[in-house]
Amino acid sequence: MTDSFKNTTDGKYEFTINYSERELTCHVEREGDILHLRIDNNINADLELRPDGTAVQTSGPELPESSIDYVRRMVLDEGNMDKGPGSGI
Repeated sequence: MTDSFKNTTDGKYEFTINYSERELTCHVEREGDILHLRIDNNINADLELRPDGTAVQTSGPELPESSIDYVRRMVLDEGNMDKGPGSGI
């Protein structure tokens, strides 16, 4: 992962994510407990945030669990996390 992260006050986020061995831009729009993802302008998926702090994918092509967890942490922690090796496959 890189340190690229943008958060606006309207619930929109932008950061990079490793997906399919490539570093891609991930756009997230949060509507309550639903996260609408757009990765590299061609992958669209929705995640639902659960009360226990986990996230589950509800639509779109199947994403790796590590990517789902990374998106959840980026949104809930608003990018203030250790930028370690990152997620992805």
